[in-house]
Amino acid sequence: MFIQTQPTPNPNTVKFLPGREVSPDQPRDFADIDAATASPLAEALFQIEGVTGVFFGEDYVSVSRQDHGPDWSGLKPAILGVVMDHFTSGQALMRAGSEAETSSEPDSEVVAEIKQLLDTRVRPAVAQDGGDIQFDRFDEADGALYLRMRGACAGCPSSAATLKSGIETMMRHYVPEVTRVEQTL
Repeated sequence: MFIQTQPTPNPNTVKFLPGREVSPDQPRDFADIDAATASPLAEALFQIEGVTGVFFGEDYVSVSRQDHGPDWSGLKPAILGVVMDHFTSGQALMRAGSEAETSSEPDSEVVAEIKQLLDTRVRPAVAQDGGDIQFDRFDEADGALYLRMRGACAGCPSSAATLKSGIETMMRHYVPEVTRVEQTL
C-alpha cells in the first residue's frame, strides 16, 4: 500500500492519501482522544505523541500536531504506519453505534441554499487543503451565517481570510439574506 502525503496551508496539519475511500458519506472530525474512541483509526492516531487532531475526508486523513511539538519528520513515519495498518487490517473506520445523529427538522429556503453553496462550491476547495467547512446556524434576524472550520482549516492562519474574503463575499452575492459570515469554534 502506498500512502501519499501533502502539506496543507496549515503548517500544523498534513494530509495523508491512502489511495482509497476513507469517509465517503460524510467528513468526520476528532478534536481529542475522547471523541476518537468512535473510530479505531482515530484512536490509534491519537496514541502518537504530538497528535492533536484527526479529520477524515472522502479519500484522505488529515492529522494535526501540537504547535511546538514534534516536527513532521518524526511524526510522519508513525502516522503512515498506523494508517497503513488500519487499512490493510480491513477494520471498519467507525465503531458500531458511533454514527452521528442528524436533525430531522426541515431547512428554510435560505438555509437550503446556503448548504447547497457550501456543498458545491466551498467544500471541494477546502477539501483539497485537507479540511472541511460545516454549517452551524443562520440567524435570519441579523443575517449572520455561522460556520465551523474542521480538519486542516481549523486553526489555520489563513482560515479567517478565507471566511471573510472568499466565503462571505460569495455568500453575500448568491444569498442576499447573508450579511456576514462568522466562525464558530
